[in-house]
Amino acid sequence: MALASRVRFPARALLRPWTLLLGTTFGRTEPAAGGGGDGARRFGSQRVLVEPDAAAGVAVMKFRNPPVNSLSLELLTELVISLEKLENDKTFRGVILTSDCPRVFSAGLDLTEMCGRSPAHYAEYWKAVQELWLRMYLSNLVLIAAINGACPAGGCIIALTCDYRILADNPKYHIGLNETLLGIVAPFWFKDTYVNTIGHHASEQALQLGTLFPPAEALRVGLVDQVVPEDQVLSTALSAMARWLAIPDHARQLTKNMMRKATADHLLRQRDADIQNFVSFICRDSIQKSLQMYLEKLRQRKG
Repeated sequence: MALASRVRFPARALLRPWTLLLGTTFGRTEPAAGGGGDGARRFGSQRVLVEPDAAAGVAVMKFRNPPVNSLSLELLTELVISLEKLENDKTFRGVILTSDCPRVFSAGLDLTEMCGRSPAHYAEYWKAVQELWLRMYLSNLVLIAAINGACPAGGCIIALTCDYRILADNPKYHIGLNETLLGIVAPFWFKDTYVNTIGHHASEQALQLGTLFPPAEALRVGLVDQVVPEDQVLSTALSAMARWLAIPDHARQLTKNMMRKATADHLLRQRDADIQNFVSFICRDSIQKSLQMYLEKLRQRKG
């Protein structure tokens, strides 16, 4: 967000977010449904379930932060830790990202983390959002998004960090960056990721209008790579993964880094300034009122 900074935080205040979750239990294992043996054991945390297939070198990572997989600080942190665990285990070469919640992949950033909190909390939260994007965007693993539900805003940006995207063919499952509809602005690195995927002109229109694309349109503009029947999303992702894993890792990884490094470096060079700009923007009275009104509408719908 190209806004003047008004709030300053020393670097030491922006701790790696997962230091706050040291009490969370990670790495606990249990047999996968119908499975046995080490290759079928799954692990995870409260909000992320990982189902590994060591023999295939592939893991399925499921978001389970009901009702809509909002990207809370805790979910962001647990996703980073789970991805790190898989990256550090040389058994695994690919990860399929999908949802354990019905009808939604991820509804995006958790607005309750951005409303009625302190500037220090906003800074901590935004650093966690940056961290997840960087870890996923630059991961040496093959990442495939099996999008089995609605995928707006932050859910879309998670999908865009993946190497390949498969969307369920359901007219209710829209995907896109719709921040302007909430009165907020997508940061430059969201924009960069969008432009890299669908081009400058399409991104310019979609970002200004807050466009959410239905499956056929998402495929047409290149936001997703395949649209398949809902009950075939995961099997299609597994088939796609086999094609990606047929490529030698070193060649694929070097090529991926060559294609993505400049975009990631753009954020890395301006990471602290981006946090300051986000905090300055989100602390505006007008933005807080807009978010409060939207959250109140959501509460009324639930009521």
